[in-house]
Amino acid sequence: MNAVLLSLAILFILSLCRIHIALAMIIAAAVGGIAGGMGLTDTINIFTEGLKDNASIALSYALLGAFAAGLTETGLPERLVKRAVKLVSGRHLSGKTSKVTTVTVVLSVAFIACLSQNAVPVHIAFIPVLIPPLLSLFNQLQVDRRAVASALTFGLITPYMLLPLGFGAIFHETVASNMTKNGMAIDPSMLPTAMLLPASGMLAGLLIAVLFSYRKPRSYKNVSWSGMKEEAVEEDKTSAGSYSTRQTVAGLIAVAAMLTVQLSTDSMIYGAGAGLIVLLLSRIMTRNQSNQVFSDGMRSMAYIGFVMMSAAGLGAVLRATGDIESLVHSCAELVGSNRPLAALLILLIGLLVTLGIGSSFSTIPLIVTVFVPLCMELGFSPLATTALIGTAAALGDAGSPASDSTLGPTSGLNADGQHDHIWDTCVPTFLHYNLPLLIAGFIAAMVL
Repeated sequence: MNAVLLSLAILFILSLCRIHIALAMIIAAAVGGIAGGMGLTDTINIFTEGLKDNASIALSYALLGAFAAGLTETGLPERLVKRAVKLVSGRHLSGKTSKVTTVTVVLSVAFIACLSQNAVPVHIAFIPVLIPPLLSLFNQLQVDRRAVASALTFGLITPYMLLPLGFGAIFHETVASNMTKNGMAIDPSMLPTAMLLPASGMLAGLLIAVLFSYRKPRSYKNVSWSGMKEEAVEEDKTSAGSYSTRQTVAGLIAVAAMLTVQLSTDSMIYGAGAGLIVLLLSRIMTRNQSNQVFSDGMRSMAYIGFVMMSAAGLGAVLRATGDIESLVHSCAELVGSNRPLAALLILLIGLLVTLGIGSSFSTIPLIVTVFVPLCMELGFSPLATTALIGTAAALGDAGSPASDSTLGPTSGLNADGQHDHIWDTCVPTFLHYNLPLLIAGFIAAMVL
């Protein structure tokens, strides 16, 4: 059996059985390596070497967690929550108004997530700062957090697919350059046109999730994101009003420093570091307090770091087996001259690869080598081929247990321990985005 398919099957089965995703990846990597003929020792060595690929990402997330924890000491997140609660207070009492308010809140989260990819390309850095303090508002409105997870994932994926700004510029350039290297000259400016239909599939998935699948109220325990039960709203209001103006100003300066440095250096590590330095220099807490707060914050985000490193190790093992290439070649031989079947298999292979390695950007060079010449031979237009490759890469980013597009939302929504990564983020986003994206990508390949 193909080692990649076997490894991914093991990964998905263990994940659905609620085995910790990092452990599931280690087991899946061992099975894939052995099935690929590498032996256990070589598999372990390759897996260990692959961990380094995402080491900087792990450190970035840990520092972002520390920054988010430090920012709570300024009272800025609490003030944000209180203003949001005040805006919707009393408006959600009637059934119809409640639904409108809930939908508005969830779509606003999706809009903010979209800005994080293009206008202010901080990626998932905003999630640990914004989402945990908003959990009390979600609880008050009885918002199903699966809808919020879907909104966040939509905003983390769709903009880079469609818009040539921020992370979208990187994605478009990666697709165009790899296609050009493999015989089909593509200009990055073609990507927005080619990806318009696939992006509409993502939008359809978001609307289905918010307006239909998760529209019913869902109750959660009223537990604050720090793990302490909130006794009453009045106490919460008193607490939120106890922060000084100096603390709030320090929080705003820290956020501005974090964004400025991250955008200028293109590094989440230095961005989070700059924010932490501002919080330390502002002396909004003692040195001992800051050490404890920062340590707790780093632990809260360490989960993502370990999973991303494990994903890099798994991806290294899968690539080393050579079975990704053999899987692609087998599909190419299978399709013959059948264009619809070729389009479908290209999309399915992209889905499998991205689900396994957790990165749509890394999927591109793995599939273009064979699929671009195949598309040329079958007579697909450059625009249709671009839509196929771009969609095949994006497929699986939603729903992958190892993708930061799912790990990020979980890190925020599970701050109080009431949101499961697999069943509340991965499964909902897989169903609502990969299926519409698969259909829309197929249509785009046939009509462009």
